[in-house]
Amino acid sequence: MSVVPLLEIAKHAAPLRQQAESALRQAIVDGQLRPGQRLTERELTVSLGVSRTLVREALRQLESEGLISVIPNRGPIVRELSADEIEDLYAIRAVLEGLAARRFAEKADDESLRLLGETAADAISAYEAGEPVRALEAKNRFYDLLVAVADSQSLSTMLATLHSRIKQWRAVGMTHPQRSPARSQEAIDGLHAIWSAIGRRDAAAAEAATRDEARRGAAELM
Repeated sequence: MSVVPLLEIAKHAAPLRQQAESALRQAIVDGQLRPGQRLTERELTVSLGVSRTLVREALRQLESEGLISVIPNRGPIVRELSADEIEDLYAIRAVLEGLAARRFAEKADDESLRLLGETAADAISAYEAGEPVRALEAKNRFYDLLVAVADSQSLSTMLATLHSRIKQWRAVGMTHPQRSPARSQEAIDGLHAIWSAIGRRDAAAAEAATRDEARRGAAELM
């Protein structure tokens, strides 16, 4: 069986273990490694170009983040979620991202508002063009910017692990063959609503719109 290379590891700057973790995490988030897929140390060692020890350390870290599970007599696999877990995960997401949107509306300077508007426009353009990968990347940047400008270390820490799992399932939902054609327009409307509220500096409306979009995302995955 041929081994598909994952993200290239530059082998400088950040420690190799951290680079291996990041490459595996990104492959899961992007959907290159799919839910339920088995992960073998030998293939990952070849794919990543690092030692088996570093692969094991990276897998342990991703297990602690909830991205993989270790199954007895089978080994590590990309973690799948039950309907209850999806509902729970997205309920938490709605609260935390809603708070990030509220704080962004309250704290953002003009440059941050401009950047968020550009990112929203990029995501909307990609949805309208039927380019799910570009839409996914832009939407992830949109939410990352919300959290960064909210400027809360506690909020950022709580969302960091959560976002890895959310981005994974956002990728699954956006590329799934049974995805509803109406969902792209819902996502466009949701981004418009969030951006419009933030542009008006209406913190309460920004929080409500962000929570609504999270609930629609959960419904899609369900």
